[in-house]
Amino acid sequence: MVFYNALLAFALMAICYAVGEWIATATKAWVPSVFASAILYLFGYWTFFPKTIGTDSGLVPFAATVAMMLLIVHIGTIISVKHLLEQWKTIVVCLAGLAGMVLFSWYLAPMFMDKTLMIAGLPPLTGGIVAATTMQMAAHAKGLEVAATFAVTIYCVQGFAGYPLTAIMLHKFGNKELAKLRSGEIVLTEEQKEANRQIGMTVVNDDSKVKKLLPRVPDKYNTPVFMLCKLGLVAWFASLAGQLKFGSVVISPAIWALVFGVIFCAVGFLDTNILNRANSYWISMFALMMIVFDGLKNLTPAMLKSIIGPMVILIVIGVVGMAVFSFIIAKIFKMSFYLAFANGLTALYGFPADAIISESTCEALSDDPDEVNYLMSKIFPSMIVGGFTTVTITSVFLAGIFATLL
Repeated sequence: MVFYNALLAFALMAICYAVGEWIATATKAWVPSVFASAILYLFGYWTFFPKTIGTDSGLVPFAATVAMMLLIVHIGTIISVKHLLEQWKTIVVCLAGLAGMVLFSWYLAPMFMDKTLMIAGLPPLTGGIVAATTMQMAAHAKGLEVAATFAVTIYCVQGFAGYPLTAIMLHKFGNKELAKLRSGEIVLTEEQKEANRQIGMTVVNDDSKVKKLLPRVPDKYNTPVFMLCKLGLVAWFASLAGQLKFGSVVISPAIWALVFGVIFCAVGFLDTNILNRANSYWISMFALMMIVFDGLKNLTPAMLKSIIGPMVILIVIGVVGMAVFSFIIAKIFKMSFYLAFANGLTALYGFPADAIISESTCEALSDDPDEVNYLMSKIFPSMIVGGFTTVTITSVFLAGIFATLL
């Protein structure tokens, strides 16, 4: 009798994810679910999980080919054009934070570690898998095997620093905002409360009175599968747009997916909060998070032990640099340092962890729906835009430059 199959793989992955959620709930999100789950997955890979468990479960292939783009388009259906345009400060804040991370690492880290390792590890520290793969391949091409391993390891472990730090920053920011709200310093109108209710990955509100350019599809025809069909078409358009070149510049399909989601929702082709309306959000999010955790399978105890010193040095110096520059730009923009720093920290994990941490933190800080929705309006859009700025755009650009410096 064969005990291990796709269903057991799926169940094991779900157990780790669910326990992470329970831990986050029990600690009121001071220990983020993604952090707790990552520890459990790492323990599983170091003990009895097959390295292929993510693929065996069917979750990683689904996420890599379909769920990723569907979820990014979905985000466009929960962030209005107004909210998106308001996030220009977030983009500047994130770029400033990354500048601090790069400058501190470039000038200070070589005093304590090999400069080659710093060059290989810095782009993955500022972003995700594309940057890590770029630096890994560049290091392999130069015969720098330790540097290649270092680049991948930084990518695998950076979230362990980013998750708890972000939770602390968002708790600090959220509590300050709640104090203003509860003291009467901030008074919300009914229109503002209604607008705030529309924000969030899992929110489904009645938008039947919202006027759109295209006529609404009658509910009896607007079935979950038809909604997924529309979502898939927009994601496909984004994938095609991602192949376009503007001179030597290629814009990531993920960026197109977010923009197209906002536009097609604004005109009425896509429903607001479409994945939730199609009852497909959680399976998509669960699958997408498996790509994040699947990256831990290659992080062996021996690998971690061999380079843990330089890795800790680079992460600490880089994060301190980001904090310093975030503090400066926050003062210039007269915004909260806590939120500015949290926006920059999205570089250490990106989407979808930024969405999960944002939503779970807001829900943990209050039981009042209006207060939770207010916090979401302040935190969620900036964290989402921050993740796209740091991971999807800037880290890839940095990797292209640093790969030539090895």
